[in-house]
Amino acid sequence: MTAPQIQKEIANCCAKETTKLLMEDLGSDFFAILANESSDVYQNEQLAICLWYVDKKGSVVERFLGVIHVENSTSLRLKTAVEKLLMEHSLSLSMVCGQGYDGASNMKGHANGLRKLIMDDCPSTYCVHCFAHQLQLTLQEVARENPDYDWFFDQVRFLLNLIENSCKKTQMLRVAQAQSIVEALELGDIKMGKGLNQEMGLARPGDTRWGSHYKTIMHLISLYPSIRKVLIKVGDDRSQKTKCAHAQTMLTIFRSYEFVFMAHLMQTVLVFTTNLNHALQKKDQDIVNAVELISLTKLQLHGLRQDIGWEDFLKEVDSFCVKNKIIHDIDTFYRPVGRDRRFFIKIKNLHHFHVDMFLSLIDRQLQKLDDRFDEVNTELLIILHGCIQSPQFICYF
Repeated sequence: MTAPQIQKEIANCCAKETTKLLMEDLGSDFFAILANESSDVYQNEQLAICLWYVDKKGSVVERFLGVIHVENSTSLRLKTAVEKLLMEHSLSLSMVCGQGYDGASNMKGHANGLRKLIMDDCPSTYCVHCFAHQLQLTLQEVARENPDYDWFFDQVRFLLNLIENSCKKTQMLRVAQAQSIVEALELGDIKMGKGLNQEMGLARPGDTRWGSHYKTIMHLISLYPSIRKVLIKVGDDRSQKTKCAHAQTMLTIFRSYEFVFMAHLMQTVLVFTTNLNHALQKKDQDIVNAVELISLTKLQLHGLRQDIGWEDFLKEVDSFCVKNKIIHDIDTFYRPVGRDRRFFIKIKNLHHFHVDMFLSLIDRQLQKLDDRFDEVNTELLIILHGCIQSPQFICYF
């Protein structure tokens, strides 16, 4: 029983019996496919395929069908792999009524992606990209396309590596936070009560879960005085050598108006998209309600873009800077922090922060939301929502 060959045979038998029950439950009904690229421990490319269908009880179920090793991830090769796996289980593409993939061009591309190749054979296999995943890709693209915010998230990662990777510095942050809470209570800046003033850490964001960045930035702003104390203490400790130099460099960036401005703007924008992200991931989410939430998020961003939104936001940032003794003159010329001035045009701070950062980020966010959540997909979902009596329509969302 402990021999590798015997274990593989047992696992193979279990897989066959499980798939047999799946085929019996599916019967001859229509189904949708969900495909995603992955790799094994030897970094061999493979394609994982799941089926969506309506079972005999009328419930929408998702079942794993199998994994196929592929020589490369070209769209034509992926299509061949999908057809091969379906044929092994006596299934046909003609029974497919929906598709679901990630945002990669070889999967979802409109010209030559797997989605397009399957639709050429079966025009009824419509593809609606997962709304929650589209939102993640939107946030990711916006942050990476703007050099200022790409730089900002690099600094956040550097800060997290400097503090979170050390038990000693994490403990220093806890002590600094506790002292800040005691001081705030004595001054009457915060209130006492059950569930209030809980210990907070620097939450590390997930690389593929951009909604988690909101929690990281929120904690970073809340713990700002405590983090600054830790950086000063580490920067004064000459015995730590490299860490000491890193803390000094990070402190210069951390205390800059530019870093604070970016942190507050990302928090403001992400609070809208985070609420939308949580709503889109609910299993019992109504399709029409999801579309309305997307429209509401766009309206909120448009409202933030107006003059009153900019003025209120600037007051919030200035208030934070006064509280934390961050000096800045909005009427002087812009001087980048930690980057050479030769790569930037000579403009006033007000223009750079208002136009190049504030308006640019919001406009990019709105543009990406329009691109990802296009009218074709959203209108299709609403129409299908009205045709919910038919099982072949249900299984695909």
